[in-house]
Amino acid sequence: MTDPHPTLLQLSLLGGASFRDVTDLLGGLTWAEASAPHPGLPRTLADLIWHLSVTQRASLNIASGRADGWPDDLNVWPAAPLTEPDFTAAHADLLAGLPEAQALARDPSSRARDVLTDLAVHSAYHWGQVALLRRLNGTLPPAAGPGA
Repeated sequence: MTDPHPTLLQLSLLGGASFRDVTDLLGGLTWAEASAPHPGLPRTLADLIWHLSVTQRASLNIASGRADGWPDDLNVWPAAPLTEPDFTAAHADLLAGLPEAQALARDPSSRARDVLTDLAVHSAYHWGQVALLRRLNGTLPPAAGPGA
């Protein structure tokens, strides 16, 4: 994060305040791990990353004014099993959207603040799932920074 004094909203979108930094959570994530099913669980890590990417992109489009509202026909979960290229694209788009979210959260309009707050809360729930699955896999990278 380049902002020397990030706001709580900025921290909530990228992690680092109430939960682990998103880039730390995703560190070293491979297609093999992301696509592996977990007994009794309906989603893979790849599904979660795809979902986070789709919802982040739609939210950023609204917060930035590129869209007026949530698309009616948006599928927020994959309709079919993901392929490695699907996952790679979603992962890249998710990471690419983080700086935009940070920039929009720096001094947001009222509408952008509402959309970004919703995105932060929604994403935090799913980042917790990502962390738990990676911990169960034994692949959760060690926490970095003070208090780690």
